[in-house]
Amino acid sequence: MLKEGQVRIPSGCAIAGIFSKDGKNFTGDVIVDAMTVMHDRSNGLGGGFAGYGIYNQYKELYALHVFYDNTSAKEECEKYLDSKFEIVNLSKIPTRKVDSIKDVPLIWRYFVAPDHNKLADSQLDEKEYVARAVIRINSTIEGAYVFSSGKNMGVFKAVGYPEDVGRFFCLDEYEGYSWTAHGRYPTNTPGWWGGSHPFALLEYSVVHNGEISSYDANRRFIEMFGYRCTLQTDTEVITYIIDYLVRKRGLTLDEVSSIIAAPFWSTIAKKTEDEEKLFLYFRCMFPSLLITGPFSIIVGFDGGMMALNDRLKLRSMVVAEKDNTFYVASEECAIRKMAPDIDNIWSPAGGQPIIVRLNCEDK
Repeated sequence: MLKEGQVRIPSGCAIAGIFSKDGKNFTGDVIVDAMTVMHDRSNGLGGGFAGYGIYNQYKELYALHVFYDNTSAKEECEKYLDSKFEIVNLSKIPTRKVDSIKDVPLIWRYFVAPDHNKLADSQLDEKEYVARAVIRINSTIEGAYVFSSGKNMGVFKAVGYPEDVGRFFCLDEYEGYSWTAHGRYPTNTPGWWGGSHPFALLEYSVVHNGEISSYDANRRFIEMFGYRCTLQTDTEVITYIIDYLVRKRGLTLDEVSSIIAAPFWSTIAKKTEDEEKLFLYFRCMFPSLLITGPFSIIVGFDGGMMALNDRLKLRSMVVAEKDNTFYVASEECAIRKMAPDIDNIWSPAGGQPIIVRLNCEDK
């Protein structure tokens, strides 16, 4: 196997997603199988998945997935969690032995609720309280990394090919209405467990194929608002940008897309007067949140999914629908692995968000 640094594949990385608009559950092996046909877009240095609707038994609790380098990091982190949350359940995340998955850290899962009194004293809303706790752990407790922190969802990632990562985490035993997946080919940052995709904060998770040349500008801006980029890869910042713009600024995902994949000035000039005013406002208000460089991303969130290319469409991405199921992937072959008889399939335009949501309200 070629080692990191020996070769550079600018078009590397694979992404895929499946979403049931009527809330039908799929086992995780559906998305794992889709990744097998894009095996060569990865190099074994990172793979991962995010599933939504997988923890119905604890759907009102935050599910914290944590990597630990050692037991002392675990003890320190658990002491902090105990001071901030009511821990309803904790356990190792189930795994099975896969020969290609090596140097496995301690992997634990905690279902928690903010301590009622501490939350009241903080004068924060619940999500901000949890987000600050996650950021504090990841930036101050050496050897502890919270890599998933939403309700009724979970991220599962490792160093390895995605199909091996899926088997390692027993994803065939989970069921959810939404799954995203990633196979990583690191170019500028290390292949390590915390740096694998998806990246997540609260309900939002992001998988990304591409390279962010605007990373430093994006990072400097977002860190002014309490976020900390600690996971040694450029994609992490996209998750924080989405959380900031949607949760803290109250924007829609369509509006977020017009910020991070903003139309060119020449394109804005051709819009209607009202559209032009809106796009000019976003470009002037959030210039440091424009993401430059090639990218295709899938954003998972509670009750929905978004697929988005950069405005020049420098990374491949195709989407498809069949009945009430939505599919997206780097290559059509991955979609046909999930739905061989698919007939409504297309490539979105650059900068055009494709957003799907649940039709039902009981998930």
